[in-house]
Amino acid sequence: MEYQPTRESVDKHPVPGWYHDAKFGIFIHWSLSCVPAFAPTDKGDIMDILRNEGSRAMFANQPYSEWYLNSLRIKGSPVYRHHLKTYGPDFDYYEFAQDFNAALDAWDPAGWADLFKQVGARYVVLVTKHHDGFLLWPSEHPNPMKPDLHASRNVVGELNEAVKARGMRMGYYYSSPYDWTFTAKPITDLAMSLARVPRTGEYRRYANSHWYELIDEYDPSVLWSDIGYPDGVNINEIFAHFYNKKPDGVVNERWGQANGVTRALVFIPGIRQAIASYAKRLWLQGHTSPPGVHYDFTTPEYTSLSEVSEQKWECVRGIGKSFGYNRQEVPADFLSVPELVRLLVDIVSKNGNLLLNVGPKPGGEIPEVQVDRIKGVGAWLATNGDAIYGTRPWTRAEGRTAEGSDVRFTCKPGSLFAILMGAPRGPETTIQGLKATDGTQVELMGHDEPLEWTQSSGNVTVRLERQWPDSPAVALKMTPAPEDVGR
Repeated sequence: MEYQPTRESVDKHPVPGWYHDAKFGIFIHWSLSCVPAFAPTDKGDIMDILRNEGSRAMFANQPYSEWYLNSLRIKGSPVYRHHLKTYGPDFDYYEFAQDFNAALDAWDPAGWADLFKQVGARYVVLVTKHHDGFLLWPSEHPNPMKPDLHASRNVVGELNEAVKARGMRMGYYYSSPYDWTFTAKPITDLAMSLARVPRTGEYRRYANSHWYELIDEYDPSVLWSDIGYPDGVNINEIFAHFYNKKPDGVVNERWGQANGVTRALVFIPGIRQAIASYAKRLWLQGHTSPPGVHYDFTTPEYTSLSEVSEQKWECVRGIGKSFGYNRQEVPADFLSVPELVRLLVDIVSKNGNLLLNVGPKPGGEIPEVQVDRIKGVGAWLATNGDAIYGTRPWTRAEGRTAEGSDVRFTCKPGSLFAILMGAPRGPETTIQGLKATDGTQVELMGHDEPLEWTQSSGNVTVRLERQWPDSPAVALKMTPAPEDVGR
């Protein structure tokens, strides 16, 4: 169909099958912040800080290293103290561009694409411009504040070519509401985040031109905006243009627009606290943008869901506490391979995808600890991918074994996958709440021989003569699918 630039029209866009099927993608945060590569790690992840200490503490102690410049602008913050001690009071953040570009000759886009393919990613989303305004492509629409603020190589174009050549989809993140070259004032709490969006016509034209350029020149499958969009723009025009060029493309939900009245209210003390409280509640529920816009999928950050969602969603997070590269992070700050595998399984069982971030160093080297983790996920998927890729949620996501272990369910036509969140301790395991038929065949993923099983009341007991595999999660395939009697 031909989409029109109206909410009614773009809302008719269906979530395409490829995105439902993909399940696992790689996010890449690579900006000037990877040069200083500093953020505090002592207060937990971003949701821990917000939950325990509030949004002012979250911004002052921001664990995301890619927010370095905003943190630097908050006097007395850990980044402020680090920057003065390391670089001195007169060193401007944007001087890091020289170091970033000097290292860029070493970057190997084919090596990245090979790695992402190896670990089982079905799509890649690159941050083309984060909040600091540094562009990773030679735009025909340069920054009016800093015209030379861009990478010395066309990172967008080169990675686009490498990723698509290996059969993966390519998507682009763009910081729509923020560009810190247009303002010198920091974001200090969630209410103030609404007031720091540039409101000039110059910035609206700048952001709009970049989205159209990315769509027209690089043919993405995913448009990934962050936090919101400047008001005074009909964003449905962008969506319609994108869908008409890429009918099976998808857009996330972070395009919400706050009008001038709302921003003015931020500066009224009592109302400001109310706005901050409301925004905190939304963030903890996984919403980081004002509501009320069209989208194909939602993007809860550093959080998951408790049950199956009818709406398609995508959990987005770093392997550690930061998206961008942070030298302060130690191996203990990163999720382990078993934790990542179980996270992926849980998300997929609830109708989600996992967009897992890597944060490269200057020159493009992805830290070894991050490579190790995503390779571990890939190794698990190489054996158990049939229980993940192309699946859909079952009648329920969660179950238990009689031995007390958690189970997650996914399904395909005619088959149910019961994924045990850890290897059973004995030669058999009993999955509660299932009623199989006499002809049901039970297979252990990665093995051809069917397993013995018995039905007792509303439970299925599966026996393995040899030892269960030492795996973060053990996937069993049951065909035909048993009846759900556990609800």
